[in-house]
Amino acid sequence: MMIEKPTQYFNIKIFIYFLIAVTAVYTLVFTYYYNFKDDGYILADWLINYQDGGFKRRGLSGSFFFLLQDLTGLRLNYLVYFAQFLIISGFFLMYTKLIRYKVTDLLYLSLLMSSLGFVGLLNTVTYVGKKEFIVFLIFTCFVYLLNNDKLSKNKEYLFCMAIFITTFLHEVVLFYVPYFAIALYLKKGKFEYRRYIKYFLSAGIPVLLILAFGKNVNEGQSLQILASRGVHPTYGIFYWNINERDYIKEHWGEYLLYFISLAFSIFHLYYYLKFLKDRKVISILLIGAFLFSLPLFYLAIDWGRWMYIHMMLIIVAFTLLLPESDSVLASEPIVVNRKFYITMFIIIFSLIYRVEMSGRGFTFEGIFYRLFIAPIELLNKM
Repeated sequence: MMIEKPTQYFNIKIFIYFLIAVTAVYTLVFTYYYNFKDDGYILADWLINYQDGGFKRRGLSGSFFFLLQDLTGLRLNYLVYFAQFLIISGFFLMYTKLIRYKVTDLLYLSLLMSSLGFVGLLNTVTYVGKKEFIVFLIFTCFVYLLNNDKLSKNKEYLFCMAIFITTFLHEVVLFYVPYFAIALYLKKGKFEYRRYIKYFLSAGIPVLLILAFGKNVNEGQSLQILASRGVHPTYGIFYWNINERDYIKEHWGEYLLYFISLAFSIFHLYYYLKFLKDRKVISILLIGAFLFSLPLFYLAIDWGRWMYIHMMLIIVAFTLLLPESDSVLASEPIVVNRKFYITMFIIIFSLIYRVEMSGRGFTFEGIFYRLFIAPIELLNKM
């Protein structure tokens, strides 16, 4: 068949490296852009602080950057972007290091090509610069040490400390802690319940403290404090006064579309798990992780973002199941069969649709639209 010839020259690992590089550059460039236009979410979320009213959720990062500014005299935009640059590039570098000596196949590549995976960053620019990249970095380092049998007890407690601190930067950490337990199971092949407790406590204790003593994100002086420090957001987290549950109810027609994206993602993961030995247990664990995060979907409107975080952590965790190799270019040869056609259908459909962070949960405005249609529409407007 004609299709078999080009597939013989296609190296999946090289394409994954290319995708990582493109996604990393795209993410860092747009994070820079939004930071230096004083974006009310991508910059301002990092500048929630304790100076305005005291202890609150996410306030640790702002107070930290205020201290750095007082010590260095540098603009907050530069300080925040430098931290974002280190965290985001650190994640992509660690993921590259993690996957370097793994044998990848077309089906694993399909996870990265998911509209909720790496391609999700290219589809939805508002995913860039968010604090979940701290979770991605911590989890990828955790999986890397676990994969290489270097996760000692002392290092485990360091990861627990990292989770504890990160929860004060963003409380969303709590809802994704199950993936640390899942990664341990994927590596060990057995349940170690007592071992998991410390991870849940590491995120649970800060959340309880925030619920008991935390004040509002904006206690009335945040914008003035930021203005005095050279940052002037005109929208975003400090202006947020929407009842998120009412917002979801009012826009329920748009939010129903997320169930289409969710259904396709479930089919995608189901098909991936079909080729794993321990698929029943892994399926139950993934369902459990999703159910654990359901309160997040009830409390906050960023449904696409919550789904995207799930997929990114699954992509990292599943590297533990890939075979090892001595070659950095190791990948399974592509065989044109039924599995190939179904996987290609998944990849192509993933490139067609898009999942917005909040609002429309499914649109046909994916990579194909952005590469071939959006530029023509822009030229016509010009």
